[in-house]
Amino acid sequence: GSFVIAIYLFLLGLAMMRVKKCHFWSLSFKCLFTATALSVITGLLSYNTESLFHLGGNHGYHINRLLHVYSDALGAYCVSVALAGILIAIYLHPLARLVAAARNLRFNRRTAAANAAENAEAVDIDGFDTPEEDSAEETESVTESEEVKKAEVLSRPADPGTLKGFDIDAFADEETDNDAENEITSKPKTEKLEIVVNNNPDENRAASPSGLPGESTISAGSHIGLDQPFDHRAELAGYRMPTPELLIDRPKDMIIDQEEQENNKQLIINALRSFKIEISHIKATIGPTVTLYEIVPAEGVRISRIKSLEDDLALNLAALGIRIIAPIPGQGTIGLEVPNKKPVTVSIRSVFESQAFANCRKMALPLALGATISNDTFIVDLAKMPHLLVAGATGMGKSVGLNCIIASLLYTKHPSELKFVLIDPKTVEFSLYKRIARHYLAQLPDDDQAIITDSAKVVNVLNSLCVEMDNRYKLLSEASVRSLDEYNRKFTQRRLNPEQGHRYMPYIVMIVDEFADLLMTAGKDITTPIARIAQKARAVGMHMIIATQRPSTDVISGMIKNNFPARIAFRVSQRVDSMTIIDRRGADRLIGRGDMLFSINGTMDRVQCAFIDTEEVEALVEHIDSQIGYPSPYFLPEPQTAEGGDGGPVSLSAGENECNQ
Repeated sequence: GSFVIAIYLFLLGLAMMRVKKCHFWSLSFKCLFTATALSVITGLLSYNTESLFHLGGNHGYHINRLLHVYSDALGAYCVSVALAGILIAIYLHPLARLVAAARNLRFNRRTAAANAAENAEAVDIDGFDTPEEDSAEETESVTESEEVKKAEVLSRPADPGTLKGFDIDAFADEETDNDAENEITSKPKTEKLEIVVNNNPDENRAASPSGLPGESTISAGSHIGLDQPFDHRAELAGYRMPTPELLIDRPKDMIIDQEEQENNKQLIINALRSFKIEISHIKATIGPTVTLYEIVPAEGVRISRIKSLEDDLALNLAALGIRIIAPIPGQGTIGLEVPNKKPVTVSIRSVFESQAFANCRKMALPLALGATISNDTFIVDLAKMPHLLVAGATGMGKSVGLNCIIASLLYTKHPSELKFVLIDPKTVEFSLYKRIARHYLAQLPDDDQAIITDSAKVVNVLNSLCVEMDNRYKLLSEASVRSLDEYNRKFTQRRLNPEQGHRYMPYIVMIVDEFADLLMTAGKDITTPIARIAQKARAVGMHMIIATQRPSTDVISGMIKNNFPARIAFRVSQRVDSMTIIDRRGADRLIGRGDMLFSINGTMDRVQCAFIDTEEVEALVEHIDSQIGYPSPYFLPEPQTAEGGDGGPVSLSAGENECNQ
């Protein structure tokens, strides 16, 4: 209770500085009574406890001691309950609220009765036969004054703060006060009220006898509509985002074998000591698949000596997939990653239910990939990469990783905000997503399939994406913005005119499942549009994800590596493949089954990819397909031919032949 005194003095200070108005006696009474009541109540709670101090202070303790002596414990509890009830009555005012509500209800009934009587009198007067000259002069003067004042009001510039709440009743009341004979024109007032006050254009059309809104309705309604920001989700306003309950709830508990950890620590120390390398400290960080042992070597030990012992340590520990990180960036230690004997599967549901995924809504295109060595949820933003290369041997987890990427975007983006271009030469990897074509997929207008499985159509799609990219850059230039986020923000604020071609533009993510097969079938015709998109499409919200199971230099060329700084490497069979993907060793030391290395701008993270089953993908697709979608998929523009028209793809080989001739 003594803390109330500090609050009381603070409020008095605000009142003396004229920051906050308060009544001195009311504030003093409330604070004094609150401090006393809290002292007694908290003193009762700590009365029988043996502690060095009491919650109610000496005041609360002695008051409760007297109450226990003269009225036993029941009296003390009754006093505390009464004080608590008084406190609730003082601060909540439930009775005052009920009285105020009753008064408002009574006042509304009286007002409604008075208005009904007024309308009845107005009808009787309207039917009364007045002299012809007087009625004609009065009606003409009143009508002219109404039209002049109404024209003045509607000709004023629209103000978001005042026009939305504009009411003709106030204007009518003003006329009635100035001229008592305006009761004759009560019927015209009612007609104007129905036309102007209604803010819904559809209702105005229904109320109009001709089916078209009048001039007053158009001017007022258009200004009121423009005051509101554009809602790009309005067309699918009833769309429900998927929930984690659609996914399988797999066990989340990670089994920690302390005996295994201690045994590995001792084996590492003995193995290094056999090569005359002493360490001063070792610490273990347990992850779902591997355990990171951080080693602090003794003074004078060279890091290169420890790095050269990677195979010897793998032999002593009898483990596959040992990787040495020397040194760990920002830690001042040497890392040794050792696989666990009992790895734990990271379910996609546990990733989507994590707090990190709930906080990633601010990202433009969040990708929830899995869990790190420290068992933290690993989430990156595709819009900042801006393109992603996924490579690894067959059966190491590429398809599961691509499904995790698609599921992450489906869980975070509305159909109006994202469109996919799925290229699947194997025809089976993305076949489940054809059911959500009207919601999330993009395709050519003359194509009957939203998922591209024919390699001959890939070039047309890539050239169409280049046309889409150029069109978007033109719109961004006209809007004087530099990115898609700025453009859409400006469009939603109604600062861009749709009649000039401006529109809300969703993100476009192109995913290629097997890039090596496309190079074999389509040849070099696809390299030029991919290079253009990879180099320029970031600012207009177009991003690429390319996957391949053959990470050789003829597939992952210098152009791909320069424009794809973000790369995911699953396990590969050769060290040279690891160098091709991430420009360093390590991918050949992975253990498979979703174990991967994520590299971007020189930083490297070892991540256990989340697991999503086919049943979970079907449940997610079923949830989206069961809802109302757009009439058709998102149509891409027609691709340009080599002559600049629409039709076939741009053929570099044909151009080279013409130059040779």
